[in-house]
Amino acid sequence: MLALACVCAFPGRAADIVEAFGYRWKVPIRSDWSVAAVEGTPTLQLLVPRPSTQPRRPTQFALAETPDFRRVTVEAEIKKEPEAARNRRTSVLIVYAYQDEAHFNYAHLSVDTAREVDVHNGIFHVYGGDRVRISSTDGPAAFTSEEWHKVRLVHDGDSGTVEVWVDGRPLPSLKGVDLSLRSGKVGLGSFFDLGSFRNVVIRGEPVADVP
Repeated sequence: MLALACVCAFPGRAADIVEAFGYRWKVPIRSDWSVAAVEGTPTLQLLVPRPSTQPRRPTQFALAETPDFRRVTVEAEIKKEPEAARNRRTSVLIVYAYQDEAHFNYAHLSVDTAREVDVHNGIFHVYGGDRVRISSTDGPAAFTSEEWHKVRLVHDGDSGTVEVWVDGRPLPSLKGVDLSLRSGKVGLGSFFDLGSFRNVVIRGEPVADVP
């Protein structure tokens, strides 16, 4: 297993960089992000929402400069934007198996259940066009309070499986399989909201190290 930061090239994404948690993160616009101590803990904050238009897929996320991982675990404490701040429901996302801006997967964590909003609270696949849901719509919402939530994502490119736990709970709608994107990088952000991330740890096996 490997937990490290390195400098890599990302075609199609802007060159702005933020540094947090021992990693360099590539972001579309540096001023949209902040790295500061919040409650005494270094925290990466997304300050500006930038909804995508067409194709309908997320673009506002920080991408960690690491090798391409065939197997990866991402752990973080995540706090969504307060609903009262903009008088609407909110969500964040974790990107995995990122290959380029048109080919990646992501876990969408929301205050909505997937049955309430079928493009929320699930695993999604981006392959050249709009995002497509690849998980069930069963189970509860990921976020049930305004507090920090402990989130763990595990992706295994050999089996194509991904699963997300929130505060130790596995959620049926945050479990999926994709055999077309088996490796890549990881990122943190949101589709159209704000969010905060702290105590982020990335552990994985790069493609070159997997037999």
